[in-house]
Amino acid sequence: MAVIKPFRGIRYNPKLIEDMRAVISQPHDRIDRVRRQQYKDLSPYNIVRIIRVRTEEDRGSIPEGTSVYTRAQQHYEQWLEDGILIREPAPALYAHEQTFTIDDQTYVRMGLLTALKLTDFEEGIVLPHEKTHSGPKADRLDLICTLPVSAEPIFVLYPDPENKINLQIQQAINSREPDIDTTEMHEHLVRQRFWAITDPVHIQAIQDEMASKRDLIIADGHHRYTTGLNYRRIQQQANPDAPADANFNYIAATLVSMDDPGLAILPTHREIRNFTATSPTEILERADSYFAIAQVPDLKVCMEQVRADSRGYTYGFYGGPAIGFYTLSLRDTSLIYSMIDGGHSNEWKALTASVLHEILLEQVAEVPYSGIESREMIRYRRDPQHAVKSVDSGEANFAFFLSPTKMKDVQACVANHETMPQKSTDFYPKIIAGLAMLPLDGTPSVSRRE
Repeated sequence: MAVIKPFRGIRYNPKLIEDMRAVISQPHDRIDRVRRQQYKDLSPYNIVRIIRVRTEEDRGSIPEGTSVYTRAQQHYEQWLEDGILIREPAPALYAHEQTFTIDDQTYVRMGLLTALKLTDFEEGIVLPHEKTHSGPKADRLDLICTLPVSAEPIFVLYPDPENKINLQIQQAINSREPDIDTTEMHEHLVRQRFWAITDPVHIQAIQDEMASKRDLIIADGHHRYTTGLNYRRIQQQANPDAPADANFNYIAATLVSMDDPGLAILPTHREIRNFTATSPTEILERADSYFAIAQVPDLKVCMEQVRADSRGYTYGFYGGPAIGFYTLSLRDTSLIYSMIDGGHSNEWKALTASVLHEILLEQVAEVPYSGIESREMIRYRRDPQHAVKSVDSGEANFAFFLSPTKMKDVQACVANHETMPQKSTDFYPKIIAGLAMLPLDGTPSVSRRE
């Protein structure tokens, strides 16, 4: 079953860092070159200097005999030496509350930052829901073997229909003022509040409630979790006599109830680029056999109609200024099962993203699967306006807009031991980095290159 434990987190020293907004960031996989520089400009101590290190410009500027990973280690160790980072005096669990607004409705989501014991997916305790790629996993393993620190928490969902753990967390913080109350630069409308929970009675109560849980789902952080498993294997081989509760057997994770009323999933839209084999006009002509097609005046109306379909099978389409905006609504849901082949369950085939990829992109537009898998022909967008701008500028060829995946659909796929199409979910807001880090000390650092 799920095992969590408190840990003495590595945190920014509030006596030296007065503005936490200057040192926190989005998860590393949401930080491109531009965002990375923006974070670096905020503070010489921004967490991005530790978690987002693999860039070409860095490789050309680092001193001979070092690497981007050793430089991250140097930052970390220097900040500890200078007191910028300090270690929690006692083991703690951490409450992380995020308050945000979507479509004029305010949500409050409660998370629990903890050390989560790593288990193989086959054990059925922690499960993936999306595919992963080898490149990001190699990068994360190089980093963790060099530091070694679980520097940014993954985002994990756990079943709790009555939200009993949330109640335990609320009792533990007991309406006291948070240790941190801030916002993050790129999701700046999200209020981030953070408390250390050090009372052993409250910690034990939360651990006891979590102990019976299984079928936890990784929302964000698949590459980091797999990296944690690989790092655990390396350390267990190098340290066969290490205790079972050694920190390398754990990963920093923020746990959120699947039934938290603040749990929100946003859609991720697709823009297709570097692809001219099928024109936007041809796509509309071919799609007419399976979808009811209607032209709409603008993006606003397009998105309203996409969201209005409770089935999730109305898609928006933009082919450029000369083509305009359209909605494509699946005529007959039985087409899903006759047109999507392969060894997938009906639940997987019925996903909004599956219909988009398997029917509209692959069969109607004939975008090569290899171009999607390599990302050479696709870009994923949270904001549909960004996709429109790319098409207008000629950077992209056309764009599809879709409705968000529902939590019940995620659970159904995971229950069938299936991973969803990439970028099927965008859990909002993200779990930010820099609030607390899990040190993987107690054993020597070991290179992964055996």
